[in-house]
Amino acid sequence: MALARLKKKLTNENLWIYILALLRERPMYAYEIHKLLSERFAISIPIVMVYLVLYRMNREGLVVKSDKISVNGRPERTYYKITEKGLRTFGEGLAFIKDMLGAIERSNLTPSDVRLDA
Repeated sequence: MALARLKKKLTNENLWIYILALLRERPMYAYEIHKLLSERFAISIPIVMVYLVLYRMNREGLVVKSDKISVNGRPERTYYKITEKGLRTFGEGLAFIKDMLGAIERSNLTPSDVRLDA
């Protein structure tokens, strides 16, 4: 139960950092982001969550929407691009995660130190 909550907090409830990680590569559209979240990070969520997070990120200035683009007669797609603020926020978020992990690791506990029968 606790591990499931941790996984949810570090993935589904913080999608913004995973989305920014993907957008550092290149501008992407929502369905592409959704697919890559699953493939690269094993995050399985409804597509609507990707749109909600992108909307919030756009409002906060972390990403910008491009003009809608139609390729080879396909429906128009809105691409999202990371902003300078998004890059800074991603770096700060990643540093925070690394700092927290380092603090946990410095506690000198390893998985073998934890007694499951206690």
